[in-house]
Amino acid sequence: MSDSPSASNWASIAALGVIWGGTFMVVSIALEGYGPLTVAAARTTLGALALLGLMVALGRPLPTRAAWPYILIIGALNSALPFSLLSWGQQYVPSAFAGISMAALPLFVLPLAHVFSDEKMDRRRVIGVTVGFLGALTLVGPNLGAAFQMGTSQGWEVLAPLACLAATISYAVSSVMTRTCPAVDPISLAGTTLAVGAVLILPAMLIVEGLPQWQGLRSGGAIIVLGLFPTALAALLRVSVIRSAGAVFMTLVNYQVPLWSVFFGWLILSEDLPLRFFVALGLILCGVAISQWKTVIRILGPRA
Repeated sequence: MSDSPSASNWASIAALGVIWGGTFMVVSIALEGYGPLTVAAARTTLGALALLGLMVALGRPLPTRAAWPYILIIGALNSALPFSLLSWGQQYVPSAFAGISMAALPLFVLPLAHVFSDEKMDRRRVIGVTVGFLGALTLVGPNLGAAFQMGTSQGWEVLAPLACLAATISYAVSSVMTRTCPAVDPISLAGTTLAVGAVLILPAMLIVEGLPQWQGLRSGGAIIVLGLFPTALAALLRVSVIRSAGAVFMTLVNYQVPLWSVFFGWLILSEDLPLRFFVALGLILCGVAISQWKTVIRILGPRA
């Protein structure tokens, strides 16, 4: 069974909702001046440097040899792959779409945690996952036919929605891996996994997009914000919450992320939001609520 969430766990979940909800809007701004691999590499590298510096300053120990196989996989699946997929996908879809796709994360975490971790599925969770998947299909459905029938007249952009959903699956696998990883100091785990991600992304960036140049305060500042807040700070909070309260509890942040992403996309980027987005969001959040009903009840009152 998972550990009982503490007050600091709840505070971290609230902070992560706002930070990650605004991430997609900031990524869209960064993409105005930089390529997707550059955005992914810059935020990963900056985040890694910040956390590794903090690790050294605080004298935190390096991960044990037993933890390194997990760290290598987590680094690939929680930064290198999803950051690249999201940055590429957001060239063609609204930031709100990317945020809503993240709401599907619990739908993938639950079955994975059932098989590989200590958090088991039951009938209620199966129903919730099914309802949520209907929402995910509503979100990406119009793009599935185009993706399967992609011809010379269609560009790779038809795959952008699927790239966002693939990033969600990558995050789900890394969440379960983080939960099952041998004991590691949270700062060391967050810093080393980001460092692995940076090592994986940087060569691809240099080969495909070349050495980046400063593109002004708007795009350049957006990359700096990405590296320090939704990457470094959020990685530290995420690891701490998963290790102390469980991967399924961590997925509660996904109630907030899509709402904040829609809000920021509408307010700051003036994005056009079709009705399909809201229908999909409603189904996904409903599925998450059903699958995590006991946790939701715990939110409403400690005696429930």
